[in-house]
Amino acid sequence: MLSRHPGTTLLLNDAQAAEIRSQFPILRHKVYLNSCSQGALCEAVEAGLREYLESWHAHGSPWDLWVDHYEQARTLFARFIGADADEVAIVTSASEGINSLASALLFRERKKVVMGEFEFPTMGHIWLAQRPRGAEIEFIAARDNRVAIEDYAARIDRNTLIVPLTRVCFANGFRSPVREVVAAAHDKGALVLLDDFQDAGTRPVDVKALGVDFYVTGTLKYLLGSPGLAFLYVRRELIPALVPTVTGWFGQANPFAFDVKHLDPAPSARRFQSGSPPVPSIYSTVPGLKLLMNTGMENVAERVQHLTRKLMEGAEKLGIESKTPADSVGPLVVLRAHDAEALVKKLAERDIAASARRDGLRISFHLYNSDQDVQSLLMALEHNLDLLVTKHPAAAGH
Repeated sequence: MLSRHPGTTLLLNDAQAAEIRSQFPILRHKVYLNSCSQGALCEAVEAGLREYLESWHAHGSPWDLWVDHYEQARTLFARFIGADADEVAIVTSASEGINSLASALLFRERKKVVMGEFEFPTMGHIWLAQRPRGAEIEFIAARDNRVAIEDYAARIDRNTLIVPLTRVCFANGFRSPVREVVAAAHDKGALVLLDDFQDAGTRPVDVKALGVDFYVTGTLKYLLGSPGLAFLYVRRELIPALVPTVTGWFGQANPFAFDVKHLDPAPSARRFQSGSPPVPSIYSTVPGLKLLMNTGMENVAERVQHLTRKLMEGAEKLGIESKTPADSVGPLVVLRAHDAEALVKKLAERDIAASARRDGLRISFHLYNSDQDVQSLLMALEHNLDLLVTKHPAAAGH
């Protein structure tokens, strides 16, 4: 495991970075800058999937073994975010976890759900779907590619039940003022749900220090896993009073009691689970989490910030307008484009993987990216300035 020496700032050195990169075969032929959509596949994760297949071949239905692995994933993720295992539910997607939570809330004394317009669409969809149950949804408009804490504070009141909050906006890379929003919400007695899907895996997480009531993220991006798995943290003190109506046999105190006539929610956050666990995704998650934790999350964060700064400085020199605030520490940088989809295709011709959302070219960095990746991207952008929004239009077309 890499470690930090007292009094020094540690960034992964070239040898360490090269060793990490060697574990991701796609990097041998592609500049991969699309972790915001799907993390690159590493050899350890691939080996985990093979281990699952081998267990299936060898034993047919080794559910005892699979459930042990399932619990290992829960324990590992709980440690990753500074929680206890009993505060973590394993679900198949962030949407499933949020739906289960929403179903357990009662819109009686408090009815308002307050959120910024930078949330991922599923967050809006799920809470809007609670309106027949009494929920009143209020969206906060952005100003200058930010959702200001002052606007949260002005809208959160004694009628607010919950504040869903994205850590990093999927569309422009804006990083929310989490601690400030939590303080404003708790001051009015409201709960906070943090969606960390666009950041978890790029820096240390401590849900206790953040003070959030609920935390959700999935494995397919920066946690290096496959689709089909997500985690929901529920603060211990809140669990007994929350009984989800979106449930299933793995949400019960004893799933293997096979009791069809009684509803007996688990006393832990497991009550927010539903059906049979996604075993293949669990086998791919454990190696990814171990790789990140063995690298050291502070090391990962420093590398991501370093690469983000190099890109933003290079884009500024080229006169490219950024949708991401200048003080960003990553992992997502979004550059303004006239035709983002066409630009993604142009980059693909140079074996550079990126993605587009609306008028933005999305570039995302992770522990396996390098300075050379940034240079390759900047060279490609310079040759396609006509597709980008620039501060100096005369420079377009180079």
